[in-house]
Amino acid sequence: MLFATAVLTSLAAVEEKAPTIAPAFVIALFAAAVFFVLGFVVFSYKNVANRQMPQNAPRRPESPVDEFGHAEEH
Repeated sequence: MLFATAVLTSLAAVEEKAPTIAPAFVIALFAAAVFFVLGFVVFSYKNVANRQMPQNAPRRPESPVDEFGHAEEH
């Protein structure tokens, strides 16, 4: 156990940090910008959804239908 502890301690001492392409705050700003753009795209589809006929609006079918939405002749 003592040997394993010594080996792990020496490996931890010589371990190098992984390099990143930018500082942490730049990566956070980039992630926030991507999140904002995707949020804008999702919000822009709100107008498309509002153009559709509401599902609870009364509809008059052209032929009589039963409670399951099938034509009554089935």
